[in-house]
Amino acid sequence: MTGGATTTDAVLTLSCPDRVGIVLAVARVLVEDGWNTVDSQQYGDPDTGRFFMRVHVDGPGDLDALRARLAPVAEAHGMDWRLDDLARPGRVLVMVSQHGHCLNDLLYRHSTGALNADVRAVVSNHEVFRPLVEQHGLPFHQVPVTKDGKPEAEARLLELVAAEQVELVVLARYMQVLSDDLCAALPDTINIHHSFLPSFKGGRPYHQAHARGVKLIGATAHYVTADLDEGPIIEQEVARVDHAFGPERLAATGRDLESIALARAVAWHLEHRVLRNGSRTVVFR
Repeated sequence: MTGGATTTDAVLTLSCPDRVGIVLAVARVLVEDGWNTVDSQQYGDPDTGRFFMRVHVDGPGDLDALRARLAPVAEAHGMDWRLDDLARPGRVLVMVSQHGHCLNDLLYRHSTGALNADVRAVVSNHEVFRPLVEQHGLPFHQVPVTKDGKPEAEARLLELVAAEQVELVVLARYMQVLSDDLCAALPDTINIHHSFLPSFKGGRPYHQAHARGVKLIGATAHYVTADLDEGPIIEQEVARVDHAFGPERLAATGRDLESIALARAVAWHLEHRVLRNGSRTVVFR
């Protein structure tokens, strides 16, 4: 848009059964309502027969009015869709245990404005990172998890999510298995896993990798589902290693990979670049 008029930046994301005329139908509404297309990406999946689209628009219009105009088009095409204001950052809750590299990276990116996030709080089952979090001016909540007290801990977590109206939960090396009920009750939740899924599950993954003589190590950021570490993958990062890498050096390299993969996944989600496609994702970078 040109000139001095105040504009609104928004992102329309949608998926629906693939058919002729979807892009035209959406574009017609945008043009008729005076919205300018800044960027548009589409993908038709031949395996699922679904069409995916992300459109970044700007204009002087009212988003509620645009939603009302788009609704009949969405209904006619059987769309799962949403229209988001890019000026409003997503409300995020970060969870961590005793490994702080991903948390530290996310907090730094948040402090510099690199993440379109409103971090509402950080939750941990330990006290280790309270000083770091409070240094960033964010609330820190310790929610201990004991063998017999897990239901109470998960109930407390859901209270925090509801109180802060959280839209995204980020597991930044939170080392507790979430119950199926909690997975179902949480909003979108992203986890970082210290390997290519499903290799080297469980504890001491870099010792497992060293014992197998791997030549590539990686990290995987994925959505959380009731299937442990099997949710739709958003991003993966890799590094080449060799026989000289012991477990400690592998772990150090892995920490960097985990931080990068998680930060990308969180940023892309908050920028509405990730659309779910069954057990997979479509990521418009």
